[in-house]
Amino acid sequence: MSHPTIEAVGLRKSFGNVVALDGLDLVAPAGAVTAVLGPNGAGKTTFVRSVATLLAPDQGTLRVTGIDAAAHPERVRQAIGLAGQAAAVEPALTGRENLIMVARLFGHSRRGARAAADTVLAQIGLTEAADRLVRGYSGGMRRRLDLGASLVGAPQLLLLDEPTTGLDPRSRIELWDAIRALVQAGTDVLLTTQYLDEADQLADEVVIIDHGRSIATGTPAELKGRAGRDVVEIRVRRSEDLGAATQLLAPLGSEPPRVDAPARRVAVPATTGTDRLADAVRALAEARIDIDDVGLRRPTLDEVFLGLTGRPATDDNDQSIDARAGVAA
Repeated sequence: MSHPTIEAVGLRKSFGNVVALDGLDLVAPAGAVTAVLGPNGAGKTTFVRSVATLLAPDQGTLRVTGIDAAAHPERVRQAIGLAGQAAAVEPALTGRENLIMVARLFGHSRRGARAAADTVLAQIGLTEAADRLVRGYSGGMRRRLDLGASLVGAPQLLLLDEPTTGLDPRSRIELWDAIRALVQAGTDVLLTTQYLDEADQLADEVVIIDHGRSIATGTPAELKGRAGRDVVEIRVRRSEDLGAATQLLAPLGSEPPRVDAPARRVAVPATTGTDRLADAVRALAEARIDIDDVGLRRPTLDEVFLGLTGRPATDDNDQSIDARAGVAA
């Protein structure tokens, strides 16, 4: 019987008076991508650094690939790879030279290091750029190379701490493709992110944490279903009609409407979505408000998170917890 890739029970970690992990329980199954979601300051980076044995929890138990992280941290380090929030690559070397250097640090022979580098370059889609200096790489290419550096030791578990932070949309998609390829090749992944669309794209299992505790766990589809409501969404043709449309739709929803002014969209969560959709179309037609689009959909993970925590996942309040984790590491 295989062990969970990660099993955390009652993890607590404080930095002075700041509580980073407050009794966190989390299980990451083997053979899957597990995404840990939460706003800045929720404790995501503190948890990753604990799994990587860069921090020791104050209380609780933590097992990584079946190994007690407190009793055998050196064995845990042999089983994991870690890619942090910034690409840690040497711009004065080529991509291939970067990976060979890291492979040698892992103890590979010269021949073994070159073979490992070639394998990883193919995995992350950088074979054609392998012999170019990294200073000429795009941001997305650097992040993929950083990913590769954490793979040359053939880890059982790859830890990705907000890997796409600061990347443009094209680079994010390229990195997602690289992560998918790694998973198909058999690497387990723990991903932390505040981008809920990222978890929707990549994760088999999602754990939402807030203030250092797990508040919901499930597949993306299960979490959306747990919200227990549909969303009526309309797009008005003219921006000047957005306010009137919002007022008309407000009484139809179980929560206040959510307005995206640049896109001219109004979204209203509704417990009886089909009925409310018909009501919305009728009310807008009677008010002579033209619409370009109308539909009924399941809630997004962003909306699930907002419903669970009362705040968006991109809340920038209280970034001190994970910042202190970085200092402590």
